[in-house]
Amino acid sequence: MLSLEEGTKAIQFARQRIQDYVLHKKKSSPDLGRSFHEKQGVFVTLHTFPDNELRGCIGIPLPVMSLQDAILESAQSVTRDPRFTPLKETELETIIVEITVLTKPELITVKQPKDYPSYIDIGKDGLIVEQSVYKGLLLPQVPVEQSWDKEEFLSHTCMKAGLSPDAWFEKTTKISKFQGQIFTETKPHGLIKEIYLDGLHH
Repeated sequence: MLSLEEGTKAIQFARQRIQDYVLHKKKSSPDLGRSFHEKQGVFVTLHTFPDNELRGCIGIPLPVMSLQDAILESAQSVTRDPRFTPLKETELETIIVEITVLTKPELITVKQPKDYPSYIDIGKDGLIVEQSVYKGLLLPQVPVEQSWDKEEFLSHTCMKAGLSPDAWFEKTTKISKFQGQIFTETKPHGLIKEIYLDGLHH
C-alpha cells in the first residue's frame, strides 16, 4: 500500500510524463523511491474536468515491471487510448489524472460458475475474464460508478473481453479478481486524495 505522500508523487509523476509525451519532450525520470521499485500492476485513468467524462484508461494489469516503469508506460499509452482521439496539448489543463495501483490477480476457483458472484465484493474487487485469446479487465471503481450488481459486473467484464455477457457460465472461462488503491487529482494540477470505494474520501 502506498501512503498519500507516495500516491501524490505517483500522480505528479504520471501527469509530468503525460505532458512530456504530448509535448514531445524527452526527459529523464526521477527515482520515485523504494516503494516504486516493487513490481506492481497499475492503471492510469484520465477524466475530463469538470464534466468527469472518461478520456482514457490504460494500464499494466500484472506485476511484470517496477511500479515506476508501469506508471511511465501507462501514462504515455493513455494519451493514445485507441477508444479516443489522441490527447491534445490544449486538453492538458482540462484533464484529471487518476492512478489505480493493483494487487496481484488471484484466480477464483468455484465448483459451479453460478457461484462466482458469492466470491466477488463490489467496491473492493476488480475483475479479469479470460477465455483462450480473449481477455478483459474492469477496475474496482467501475461497478461502483455504474451501480452494477455482481452479475452485471461479471457480464460487463465478459463483454470487455469481447465475449458474450453470459460467458462467465462457460467452463472454459477463467475469472480472476484483484484489488486497487486509487489516487486522484481533485482538479487539474489540484490537490491529490485517495479514493475509498465505500464512498468516503479520506
